[in-house]
Amino acid sequence: MAKILEAQNRLFKNMFVCKNCQSKVRADPQKILKGKVKCRKCDKKAFRPLKKK
Repeated sequence: MAKILEAQNRLFKNMFVCKNCQSKVRADPQKILKGKVKCRKCDKKAFRPLKKK
């Protein structure tokens, strides 16, 4: 099964998941590492990358 690169980028590029409430946020990885991005729902700053299926 061939994977379409455009679809992979749209779904997984710069997507992170809040470790507290599991909401998805699209942000620059450098901002995530520096702690400048906070969750819209719970205002936490702990994120993990989105897992690819």
